[in-house]
Parts: sequence; structure tokens; C-alpha cells
Amino acid sequence: MNCQELIDQQNNFFNTNKTKEIGFRIKKLRQLKDVLKKNEQVLFDAIYKDFKKSSYETYATELSVIYSEIDIAVKNVKRWSKVKKGVASLLNLPGISYSIPEPYGTVLVIGAWNYPYQLSLCPVVAAISAGCTVVLKPSEVSSHTSKIMAQLINEAFEPSFFTVVEGGVKETTALLEVKFDKIFFTGSVAVGKIIYQAAAKHLTPVTLELGGKSPVIITKDVNMDMTAKRLVWAKFLNAGQTCIAPDYVLVESAAHDEFLLAMKDHIEKANYTIENDNYTQIINDKNYERLCDLINESKIYLGGDRDRNDRVISPTILRDVEFSDKVMQEEIFGPILPVISFETITEAIEKINKLPRPLSCYVFTKSKTIRNKVLKEISFGGGAVNDAMMHFAEKSLPFGGVGNSGIGSYHGKFGFDAFSHQKSVLQKPFWIELNLKYAPYTSGKLKILKRILE
Repeated sequence: MNCQELIDQQNNFFNTNKTKEIGFRIKKLRQLKDVLKKNEQVLFDAIYKDFKKSSYETYATELSVIYSEIDIAVKNVKRWSKVKKGVASLLNLPGISYSIPEPYGTVLVIGAWNYPYQLSLCPVVAAISAGCTVVLKPSEVSSHTSKIMAQLINEAFEPSFFTVVEGGVKETTALLEVKFDKIFFTGSVAVGKIIYQAAAKHLTPVTLELGGKSPVIITKDVNMDMTAKRLVWAKFLNAGQTCIAPDYVLVESAAHDEFLLAMKDHIEKANYTIENDNYTQIINDKNYERLCDLINESKIYLGGDRDRNDRVISPTILRDVEFSDKVMQEEIFGPILPVISFETITEAIEKINKLPRPLSCYVFTKSKTIRNKVLKEISFGGGAVNDAMMHFAEKSLPFGGVGNSGIGSYHGKFGFDAFSHQKSVLQKPFWIELNLKYAPYTSGKLKILKRILE
């Protein structure tokens, strides 16, 4: 089946209005969860083949997140889908106004390789909950997870409702040539621009979940042991291959050495190895070589060990880094953490704001003044105070970027909204009509109009 035939099939099914039934959506969401639950072991095996990610980490950071999204949607989709009343203006009385959440239609979800299950299927959950039909294109980089998702989903669901299309650039390009009603993409800024340009040809709305250099600011008054513990986990989870991982640290100069020692202590305690189930490979040779090229040997404070055969880079901290260094010119997306000292918070903020707006920002401080200054003066997608990455777990919060780090957001109700159009309606009776809008326009009518509108 070619792409146009597939989209036509999904459009035809969408036009039956079956997906607009709340019961149908709930049934399909539960079916998806059941498929994943019954096949957890094969999902674990597939992702291990891609980059030796452990079952524990796969469940904790991928499957459990998908299950949670499904459970939230099943519980709340009926409420989310209700007509929402507005307030009619004086000009429209005795009319009533309301908005109807309406699914966009046939949507394309393009997943990412670093969390291949979660970043593919969480947007799918949102799309199904909104009442859309879905084409999922997983990342070809994580080929084993792409294959198993295609196998399980295409066996369980009708292609007219939900299907997986595998492939690389050629297949993605073919999909982008046909008209979807919505495109959801997770990946790099460079590819995000290509997706956006392709969508523009059809005036297709997009959600882009991208990335960027997510900064960390640390002041001297913090609990340094807890700060380091939280940052070590956030930075080296998935070997740093996380879009919201701390990308670099700005630490107050008076606490610089203390911070480095605390980081060293917690990295050694964690003992990151694939055998310990708390570390992963770099996804492929291309990314491995790119990361190695970012490591300036003269600036290594800790780590820097590399195993080309297994594509493993040990947790690495770089000190005495400057913004002109190569490691500061692109998103790292790996287990390398540059550390830069600063004297004043104003200086730190100015340096951050010279870079494109990041997906995340983290500030560790006890100072309410500094916290508020950072939150007010730095634009970023989302973040945390005295923690890192855990804002992702808050389903009551939207997750998304701003500027170069993305367009739109999702998770929970925000995911439902991402795949829904709010159709606004004014409803009026026949038995009365104000004549103010009809000619002739008189000075008396103008006075009445001004009273109403002013």
C-alpha cells in the first residue's frame, strides 16, 4: 500500500465518525496497553539489542510512562471531550456560546530513537484519546524497537485506524508528501525544520518536540551533596541521551571546586556500567564519533574513557570550559558535562540568553530572589528548581519547547488538546433580534452601541 492509499483509508475510517465515540477511544487505549503488557519481555529484548538498555530502565523511563498516559486518558477522556460553555456578549443575548473539542483527523506521529517506545507511543495515546486515526513512523535508528512496534501494533490494529510504517529518510519523505491533518515530531532541530517546511505545503499544524542546550545554574548556598546526586542521575540516565538532560552547568565560582568533588563522589558511587543495568551504549557509530570529537582531553576533570567496540563513553566532566569551546556549540546528547563558573547571577543569565532558547532549564538555589530572577529572565520550555528532569513526570504540566526547542506541548490533557481543534459555536433563538447591526445606522443606534460595547 502506498502512502496516499493508506491516508485515504484512514480518512475514510475517520469520516465514519467511529473515532469520535468515547467508548471506542477508551477501548482502543486499553487494547494498546494490553498489547504492551503482554509483550513486555520482547520489548525489553528489542531495546537491549539497540543500545543495551536494561529492562529496569526501559520500564521506569518508557513503558511505565506510556501506561500512565493511557490510564490518565481512559479516566479523563469523557470529561476532556465535553462541550465547554462560554459567555455570550450583550450583543448576542439571549444566545449561548460554547466550544466543542474536535479531533484533527488523520495524524502522523514521528518518534525518536533515544526513548523509542515512550516518544513514539505517548503522542499516539494523546491522538487516540482526541479521536484521531494515527500513522506512526518510529525512528529507524533504533531498528529493533521500530520492528517490534510495527509487528505488535500492525497485528493488533486495523491499518485504517492505527498503523506503523517503518523506514528511513525515503519513507518519511514519502509520508510528508501527502496531506495529514496534524503532524507530531520528536527529534533534532535540523530535522524539525524539514518537517515544518513539509507541513507548510499543506498548511498542516505541527507539534515539534526538539531539544537544545539545557543549562543548570548552581549557587553557593545549596545542599551540594543532594544537588550533585540529582544532577548525576539526570545527566547520565540513558548515557546522557535525553532531550531534557542537563547539557552544561554554570556554578557560582565560590562553589566550583566543591561541586566538582561532589559530582565525582556520586559518579563513583553510581558505578555506571551496562552490567549494572544503569548505563547504555551510544546508539550508533556516528553519534559515538561525534561525542568523542567534543571531548577536549586537556579539560577532562573526570572520565573520558572510551570503548569504540562497545560504543561506551564513561561519565565525563569537563572543567574550565568556555562558551567558545566546541562542546558548547551544539546539544551534546551524551555523557559529557561541561562546567563553567560564574561570578554573578546576572552574568550567568546573560550567557544563557545568548544561546537559543532551551527545552529545559534547572536552577539550584536557596535564594528566592535568584530563583525568581532566573524564572523571569530566561525563556525555556520547562524545568525545575532544585531538581532536574523530574518535571517531565508531572502529568498536570504541559511538556514542550519554545523557539528552537519546539512548538506546542503534550502530556495528559495537554496531549489531548494538541490533537484537538476547539470548534466554537454561537447559538441563538429565532424569537428576538436586536436591530443595532442592521441599517439604517442612526446617531441613536450609535449611542446605544457605545453603551453596550464601552
